[in-house]
Amino acid sequence: MNCEVCQLKELDVEHFEIREVLRCILHTIMFHRALGLLRPKDVDLELFDITYTQCGDVGVEKKIEEKITLFIDRVEKHPNRKNQICLSFCEFKNKQASWFTTKVERFYWEHWYINLNVAHHPKGHPGKSHLSKVVDPGESASEERSARRTVLESSLREVMFQIIKFVNEKKDHIPAISNLECVTFPYEITISSSSDSTFGMDVIRRMLQTGHPTMLS
Repeated sequence: MNCEVCQLKELDVEHFEIREVLRCILHTIMFHRALGLLRPKDVDLELFDITYTQCGDVGVEKKIEEKITLFIDRVEKHPNRKNQICLSFCEFKNKQASWFTTKVERFYWEHWYINLNVAHHPKGHPGKSHLSKVVDPGESASEERSARRTVLESSLREVMFQIIKFVNEKKDHIPAISNLECVTFPYEITISSSSDSTFGMDVIRRMLQTGHPTMLS
């Protein structure tokens, strides 16, 4: 089975922006890879002038929130490291393991890699520490944050267009729909950081798994 990989543009964010950014990206991917049974819900971001669409499924929303919380916990435990979250789609197939038993094989057919570089400001130093004496530090920090937010909003829009472009161009690898009652294809969300031995090699590992599927009992 052909497995497509999309490495999304890396984003520089501050800690308080993580949840909104990940919600926007993950829900945008899920919506564009969802099946027919949807109750679309438009959501306006509070920090950015951006609107994205959710599938309207409680289960999907709950899982995404849980994974974002785990991602934030990892960032807090390991500051100053690049962090990555991967949304993978797969399908399951039964295979005869012996005369009397069967195994379930998991085939990955798409991976989305979201890379965030989270800024870490030491206490008492929310911005630059070498500000000129003639400039009000509070005013300078506010202007710097506003400019940085504008850049991030533009980059987040680029990521959303990148997602739309990918889903419009990459369709041949998508498996046939086996369950018309499901909102989404089977999926999983995994988290890693630059401190992990798998960081940067995860694409290769998952593609190898696609060629040699994981055996599940």
